[in-house]
Amino acid sequence: MNTLEFKRHRRLRKTAAIRSMVRETHLHTEDFIYPIFIVEGENQKNEVPSMPGVFQISLDLLKSELDEIVALGIKAVILFGVPNESDKDECGTGAFHDHGIVQLATKEVKKHYPELLVVADTCLCEYTDHGHCGIVENGTVLNDESLELLVKTAVSQAEAGADIIAPSNMMDGFVVAIRKGLDEAGFIDIPIMSYAVKYSSAFYGPFRDAANSAPQFGDRKTYQMDPANRMEALREAESDIEEGADFLIVKPALSYMDIIRDVKNHFNAPIVAYNVSGEYAMIKAAAANGWIDERSIILEMLTSMKRAGADLIITYFAKDVAGWLQDTKQ
Repeated sequence: MNTLEFKRHRRLRKTAAIRSMVRETHLHTEDFIYPIFIVEGENQKNEVPSMPGVFQISLDLLKSELDEIVALGIKAVILFGVPNESDKDECGTGAFHDHGIVQLATKEVKKHYPELLVVADTCLCEYTDHGHCGIVENGTVLNDESLELLVKTAVSQAEAGADIIAPSNMMDGFVVAIRKGLDEAGFIDIPIMSYAVKYSSAFYGPFRDAANSAPQFGDRKTYQMDPANRMEALREAESDIEEGADFLIVKPALSYMDIIRDVKNHFNAPIVAYNVSGEYAMIKAAAANGWIDERSIILEMLTSMKRAGADLIITYFAKDVAGWLQDTKQ
């Protein structure tokens, strides 16, 4: 007779139906924000070499991309501009022109699909000839002097029809400056999705290929966070909440699950995990070599981000996962 006493947890794993019944964390298409890179010119659809399946697309091809996104049930996109190199200058003027590439793309989205949420990435690095996220003087990125340009960029994006402003520059005071600027321009109802916790990460390399935004000198370690730091993330998030942020982004996601959970535990605001380009590229490369089951890895990774505390996920896998979720419902 068996005299051992122990709990039988396997009872709740016995069948697929039982496992589904007790599953704690679920992915939904509404969780995803899909990044789009808008490039100058016409009839341009350029695959990013380090990000298979991700393209820079020109405005004239945006409608077909939007058709696919909406058909998949994705509710939000985040727009990144890729201006011509000849149009870049030391102040990133193209970021805040009313005819800037993101502004034009936003109007195009709203013309065809007014219900699709447009998140506008608010930064200068794609538009500056030095590739940094602010004004540079004697090799130093100036904080306070850069805020005015970020405010102008945010207001111009709101005027173009953006639903959410997402400042990614990590300048101190960027949220309160943008909040004040939006309010004074009459956009009191436009929320700010702050890149509150943005690490100076090696996982961003492929994005810089996609956005042509690599810094021309130095690095961004003086304004983006040290990957070794945990408590600093809470200080950054707290500042942004106090200054008026409505969402908090943690970027990157995969190596920062502890930070996502910390931020979720400390702040009563929607938390956004940015599943960044390097995380995407690693999975694509491993899958191309037949080393992993791509679909299973992607679903497990994104589910773990939600389990860690993310309410929303910015991910280049959004279209793939949205299609898989549609298939499972049929």
